[in-house]
Amino acid sequence: MIERSPERDAAILATLPHVPRLGWTEAALEAGLHGLGEDPVAHRWLFPRGPVGAVEAWIDLTDRQMEEAASREALEGMRTPARIRRLIAIRLESLEPQREALRRATALLALPWNAGAAARSLARTADAIWAAAGDRSADFSWYTRRASLAGIYIATLAYWLRGHGGQEGALDFLDRQLTALARLQRPRAAGSG
Repeated sequence: MIERSPERDAAILATLPHVPRLGWTEAALEAGLHGLGEDPVAHRWLFPRGPVGAVEAWIDLTDRQMEEAASREALEGMRTPARIRRLIAIRLESLEPQREALRRATALLALPWNAGAAARSLARTADAIWAAAGDRSADFSWYTRRASLAGIYIATLAYWLRGHGGQEGALDFLDRQLTALARLQRPRAAGSG
């Protein structure tokens, strides 16, 4: 579980406007904290793993914001693929103002020495999406659902970051991925009966 606190959330939100210019760096964290009127070196104890730890905290904050937004919607009446689509749409809507910060976060997490942080963040996000979609599985399907969704989510995010058709283009791409996954699962489900 990632450490959470109002101070960390506030520091992340204050840092985001500086990331497009400074990247996910100590300088950006210090600028954000300075803007809050806090000691700029507080990032050392708020994010002991440095900028990559701040990125993980931001992704976790985005997960929580998605869950909160989803709780205000009537997702229960939707089929599971529609719920997943809506949850990813919520994420893309909330990330639109921070597109450059996300691009820079993705570049930072793509570095080989940050592979563990990237995998943890993606796993937590896939789990948060499934949980918000109402998944209560506790068997092997818990793992396969999250692994499948992680692949679909990261591909959709990459498509969206490239700017192909904006959010609607990304959601069309997502629809194709969800349809392809359903086709792959259908023969297995039919054969298991």
